[in-house]
Order: sequence, then C-alpha cells, then structure tokens
Amino acid sequence: MNIVCLDLEGVLVPEIWINVANKTNTKELLLTTRDISDYDKLMRYRLKILKEKNIKYKDIFDIINCLSPLDGAIDFLNILKERYQVIILSDTYYDFAKPLMKKLNYPTLFCHRLVIDDDGYIRDYKLRIKNSKKEAVKRLKQLKFKIIASGDSYNDIDMLKTSHKGILFCPPENVIKEFPQFPVARNYSELLSEITKAEEELK
Repeated sequence: MNIVCLDLEGVLVPEIWINVANKTNTKELLLTTRDISDYDKLMRYRLKILKEKNIKYKDIFDIINCLSPLDGAIDFLNILKERYQVIILSDTYYDFAKPLMKKLNYPTLFCHRLVIDDDGYIRDYKLRIKNSKKEAVKRLKQLKFKIIASGDSYNDIDMLKTSHKGILFCPPENVIKEFPQFPVARNYSELLSEITKAEEELK
C-alpha cells in the first residue's frame, strides 16, 4: 500500500504567514520557509514581530478563518483519497489549521501546537518532534508502506529525500536549482501524473 504525504501551505492552502503579513500590513512576516531554511530561526523571528506589532492569536485566527483552499485543491485531494491513503505533514499548528481542515473535509493532519499566554499572545511553539515530516516518513516506511511525498519549500526537502519518491509542487526557482533531483509539478494535474508515475515505478 502506498501513502501520499503532502505539505499543507503552498500545496493545498495559501501561505498563512504571507496572508497575515498582508492583512496586518506587516512586511516583516512575509518571510517563509521558502526564504529561510532554519525553521526555529524563522519562528523565533515571527514571534518577536508579533509581539512588537501587538498582533494576537485571535487576530491571526480571524485571518485564517477567511482563507479558502487553493483553486482545485479539494477536487485534487478527493481524487487522491480514492486511490491512496493521504497524510498531511505540516509545520503549521493545530491552533491555526482547524478552519482550513474543515474546508478540506478533514484530511489526516500531523503538525504542531502553539503556546498562547493569558493575554492572547503567541508566546511559544511546541514541535511534536524535531524534523517531524522526515521522522513521520521514516516511521511509515518502518511499517512497510511505500511513501510518495510532495511539498514546495526548504522544510519539505528532508521529507522528499526520505520518501521513496519525492515531488516538488510549484516551488520557487531557488529550491528547483538547489534540488534538481526532484521532478517538478506546476499544477494539480501534473502532480497527479507525477504521483501516478511514482506509483508505477514503486511496483
């Protein structure tokens, strides 16, 4: 049995932090894992900016609640779930993702948790496990599943390398240039084709 592991932001839903940056007019929050590969460094920077700009958890949640899946994402996910088991491996947080999961018809999601203080600020974040995408794939492989994975950013690369087959989805040019070993899909039709091709190669 094959399992398809997908990143969330940039693959099925818009980038949360970019939308927060735009809606709050906070350009400092435009940086994502497409720009900074060190996730802890990126998150510490984000938490610092949120505090400085007086942006609370509820402000972010309200923005996320207005977001919709990317065009075609729901149909793509439904097709995928008919053919494979699908797991979303993300570096987002359950505290953020809940309204988006409802709009995607509640796929299985593995991600992290936020620490929110009594004043409503995001004080910290708690990783489920370090490098959780890679570690999840490793554990699934130990259960004798064959893993096909797709993502778009630096924080997906270890997941793609650890999988039996990795596919980049709409990545920035810098990621394509640094990791030419992965095929690139520019839309859901191409991604479905690449996943089907990977399945055939794994038989």
